[in-house]
Formats: sequence, structure tokens, C-alpha cells
Amino acid sequence: MTSSSTADATPSPSPSPSSGDGDTYGELRAQLDTLTTEAFRPELSEIDRLPTSEIAKIMNAEDATVPAAVAEQLPAIAAAIDGTAERMARGGRLVYAGAGTAGRLGVLDASECPPTFNTDPAEVVGLIAGGPSAMVTAVEGAEDSKELAAEDLDGLGLTADDVVVGVSASGRTPYAIGAVEHAKRKGALTIGLSCNADSGLAAAADHGIEVVVGPELLTGSTRLKAGTAQKLVLNMLSTITMIRLGKTYGNLMVDVRASNEKLRARSRRIVSLATGASDEEIEAALAATDGEVKNAILTILGGVDGPTAADLLTTSGGHLRAALDTSRATSRTTSRTT
Repeated sequence: MTSSSTADATPSPSPSPSSGDGDTYGELRAQLDTLTTEAFRPELSEIDRLPTSEIAKIMNAEDATVPAAVAEQLPAIAAAIDGTAERMARGGRLVYAGAGTAGRLGVLDASECPPTFNTDPAEVVGLIAGGPSAMVTAVEGAEDSKELAAEDLDGLGLTADDVVVGVSASGRTPYAIGAVEHAKRKGALTIGLSCNADSGLAAAADHGIEVVVGPELLTGSTRLKAGTAQKLVLNMLSTITMIRLGKTYGNLMVDVRASNEKLRARSRRIVSLATGASDEEIEAALAATDGEVKNAILTILGGVDGPTAADLLTTSGGHLRAALDTSRATSRTTSRTT
């Protein structure tokens, strides 16, 4: 399932300041002090005194810097997408793994793929540390466990054809790093998405993507700029991968699943935009192809019946342009011999 994980994790006991071989909290605090995402901004120390309109203006200006930070990582993002599409084309899955906000963003992106691209729910999966309940309630200690990440991936039956994306704003979250490390041991392709330079997550992954958005408006609140950056990158990763897999025709979502009235209306609009056909032709094409938008377009533009359209798309690996080229080439050959 796209929003799946293992069963809800049992909360791990929080470490005591005096436990282990030193001041655990002191060590972690020192580590956080080195992270850009955790940096304190003294110029905003009295932001709570400002008028609401001024705070909104500052926050909006902060958000406007995120796309530029993403742009700096476009070569790394493109390389990760090409690797992902290659694995998925041979039957692999795309698996997001993260904790807290990062985990929720992965689950969100995964859950939107079936209705948008007609993927099987098992093709794009979102794992969040602590299991499904962590989507709405923090599960203390879950993010600190590399072992939990390995268990979650093993629960999916991870293979070398799969792609695992560890997502962590700090780039130090054990759950995300553990997922990438375990996936690499299994031979899967790994991607590490973080918002700090020289992160442990990026170093552990085959493809490291570090979108450095700088300190947050609220110190350490990485649901803000860092969360926005991660959402933008995940949008690219899933959307462009699906384009590469033939899930679109131009910029039309020809694999959309018509699961409600709005999507049924959108399906007809997509066929209209792709073909310019009349409403009567569109309804006939959809009826002949069991409502499959891509197949309906092929019957109209390729001049074939429903079963032939299905065969052509199977042969072309679901790529509508390739199927159209084949149908048109066949039509030309037939016309020359008659």
C-alpha cells in the first residue's frame, strides 16, 4: 500500500542524560549545533512582536528562496530520476523512508501516484518511522532506530530492482540512514534527500541530493523551508519518473484512474485535448476500452479497435507515442499493399 509501513512501532525508551558512555543529550546537541537547518537567527528573535502582516511577508520571502536551492541540485535530481526510471521499468518499486515530516511527505507522494498515474499501490510505497499512526501522532524514539528501518524494508520483500529514498531534513536521522544502508546491502538503488551539506544520509546513498535552504524562520522547524524543498524534490522524482515510464502523453495524464466523478470528467477532457474528437467519438472510444484513457486515445488517433490498442500498448511497454508510431507504420504498410 502506498501509505504503508510495518505495524506501529513500540516506542523506544528515551535515553537518559546520564546513560551510556557519556552525556547523550550533550553529544546530540553538539551535533545539532553544526546543522544549517538548526541554526538560530538572532535577527528574528523578536518576530513575535511584529504585526501579523509583517510576519507573513517575512515568511513568504523565506519560502521564495527554496526553488533556487532546489535548482542547484537539478543535475543530482535528474541522475536519481534516470536511475529510478530504469529500475522501475524492469519491475522495481519506489520506496520512500523517513521520520516525522519527512516520512509524512514520502507517504503523501506515494499515496498520490495510483490516482494520478494508475500505478499499483505496491509500486510506490511510503514508509514512516513508527508505522501508520505516526502520520498523525509522534512515535517517540522510532526515528532513532536503524534496525526499525531494516525491518520495515524486509517486510516489503525488498529486491535489487527496487529504489529506496531516505528522506531527512537534517540528513542525520538514523531511520532514514538505516533504510539507505540496508537497501544498499540488498543491491537496491539508493537516494538520500536532505537539507544540509555533507550529510551522513547523502554519503550513504548512491545518489545524494542536498537542498540547502538555510536556517528556518522558527529555529529547527524543518516542516517549513526544508519541508517545502523536500516536497518539491519528491514531486520531481515521482512525476518525471512516471513521464519516463510513459505514464503521460505530452503533459496529459493519460494513465489517470477515473475513480470519481471529477476524474471521469477529466478523463473525457484529456481524450478531447489529445485527439480533438467529438463527444460521441470519445464516449465510444472509452466504452470500447473499458474507460482506459490511454487506450481510448490510441483507438482514435491510431484508427484501431480496443483489443488492438491494448496489444499495441503492451508491446510498447505502455508508451503511447511508441504505440501510435507502430499503428501508423502498420497502417501505411497495409495501404501500400492494397
